[in-house]
Amino acid sequence: MEQSASHTSRPVVLSGIQPSGNLHLGNYFGAVQQYLEFIDKGFRCYYFLANYHALTSLRDRDRLLSLTRSTAADYLALGLVPERCTIYRHSDVQEVCELQWILTTVTPMGLLERAHAFKDKVAQGIPADHGLFAYPVLQAADILIVRADFVPVGQDQKQHIEITRDIAQYFNTAYGEVLTVPEPYIPDSVAVVPGRDGRKMSKSYNNTIELFAPEEEVRRQVFSIVTDSATVADPKDPERNALYAILKLFCTPDEQVQWADRFRSGGMSYREVKQAIFERFMERFGPARTRRVELENQPEYVEDVMLRGAEHARLATLPLMRQVRDAVGIPNP
Repeated sequence: MEQSASHTSRPVVLSGIQPSGNLHLGNYFGAVQQYLEFIDKGFRCYYFLANYHALTSLRDRDRLLSLTRSTAADYLALGLVPERCTIYRHSDVQEVCELQWILTTVTPMGLLERAHAFKDKVAQGIPADHGLFAYPVLQAADILIVRADFVPVGQDQKQHIEITRDIAQYFNTAYGEVLTVPEPYIPDSVAVVPGRDGRKMSKSYNNTIELFAPEEEVRRQVFSIVTDSATVADPKDPERNALYAILKLFCTPDEQVQWADRFRSGGMSYREVKQAIFERFMERFGPARTRRVELENQPEYVEDVMLRGAEHARLATLPLMRQVRDAVGIPNP
């Protein structure tokens, strides 16, 4: 377990994932790959399984329990090991909900009404419950409670961090400079991975290529990627082709150029490209997939990692909560 949780000069990074489905290529190239880079750069990293957040969309007790554990095992298999970062289950750090309530008392309604997730649901005519409406405040509590300096997000999620910054500043204006105001971390190199239907890869679209599915299921998913009607002989524009966008994730810069030239030259079948994607997928994730099978038989270890991670996270959260309670006039226990 990463050792010091005290506030040090090392920048703090936090990110969470809802355990609402199986991890896929989009999760890896859009998030996990960056998580590993943060570790390599010496950041103090907190990565949590957001089972409280998942309650806004997943109302199946057994499935939530199973997905939370399996997502933790996925993280471990991919290299997010407890010796290098802190992995914990959201619900094991109960102070986050206390901080959420305190933050709701300084959060304007208008700020939450402008949140994209809430507005999109309302625009689609989908009933929005209080959990969805208050989701940004819980997210702010997640970030602020560990004094995160940076939160890795895609450009489309930047608003989440802007809302967190606003909430932190509202609190600090009312009660003094207690909370760290975080910055979004939006690297230029993060890929938006297309799904099998051409839209952004997402569990909600059911268009994913799963990292730890059985080999034949991975093959089926790769070979079901939708393509246009171009023949083998036709030239193809790599910059507008979902197959190329996925394949290049596994290629060196020189290989990307070579494949792009082959797309433009014609004489290449989409089946050949899909086979190349499948082979590179299995090569890239082979060791992680082997480790994931081992972890399937070590549920006690996975559970222990989450519990020890929560203990470690609380070394950061408890001192902050004492400050917050004192600032607002709530006696500390």
